[in-house]
Amino acid sequence: MSNTEADPAELLCRDKPGDGVTVLTPRDVPLGGPRAIRVRRTLPQRRRSLIGAWCFADHYGPQDVAESGGMDVAPHPHTGLQTASWLFSGEIEHRDSIGTVAVVRPGELNLMTAGHGIAHSEVSTPDTSTLHGVQLWIALPDEHRDTGRDFRHYAPPLIRLPGATARVFLGSLAGTTSPVPAFTPLLGAELTVEPGAALTLDVDPAFEHGVLQDIGSLTVAGTALGTGELAYLAPGPDALELANHGTGPARVLLLGGTPFTEELVMWWNFVGRGHEEIAEYREAWQAQADRFGRVDGYQGTTAWLPAPALPQVRIKPRRNPA
Repeated sequence: MSNTEADPAELLCRDKPGDGVTVLTPRDVPLGGPRAIRVRRTLPQRRRSLIGAWCFADHYGPQDVAESGGMDVAPHPHTGLQTASWLFSGEIEHRDSIGTVAVVRPGELNLMTAGHGIAHSEVSTPDTSTLHGVQLWIALPDEHRDTGRDFRHYAPPLIRLPGATARVFLGSLAGTTSPVPAFTPLLGAELTVEPGAALTLDVDPAFEHGVLQDIGSLTVAGTALGTGELAYLAPGPDALELANHGTGPARVLLLGGTPFTEELVMWWNFVGRGHEEIAEYREAWQAQADRFGRVDGYQGTTAWLPAPALPQVRIKPRRNPA
């Protein structure tokens, strides 16, 4: 998915003294160029750029495709990251410069590795009436950030827990482990908590965690979340407490990982290590260089998505609080 904002502004935080939870509040941004859809963005922001290696989180829908026109993101580039697509409803056709043609479906992970450079397009399928999901990016560590292009698909099994269900698409949780390899220690899972249920999950105390609220009414360690908000918890605890105080199911994404300590420069769809690198990536994309390859079969009105102009000031690294 393409980030149409070259320099995202600061979002809001709600610190919760005493319970170790910081709530990151999203803001609406347009995504995807001329036929932009609206998404709720929680990462990155000035006060917290990453949770583990998770460096980007957009939550969108449910959207009536008949009204919004659905998703139509023309071929666009990425470097230095992985994209993780996760849907709750609808379908999206993915095409990339490896030659992959895949359909993103609810409850199934599509993980694309950009590394040195890749291009892809995303279009909601004609059968999609409601589009609802999350787009996530994972920063690649320096030793792997120029790795080759790759694409993985995984349909995790539904795990039944007391008062909840889970699908673990990256890492390990509740006695199950995803077979999808990661370049840094990571966790990614969808959790649905039944009305009135409380759930305590064993988690890795070396991980920091984020809980992204989708539907329903849920508390994380006693702190209530609103739709699209993300609760951040620092490393230390070995258990995570979730409770549904509503009358309907509550669904969240649980993201985690060891703190990512490398400095990152993020701009548009690129992750690099300095302003000069970002400028180089942009120039290569504008020249349609071999670095990113070609996406075949995209039927949109725009052959590829041009990059915005670089800012007039140097792009600074993004850092997390100490």
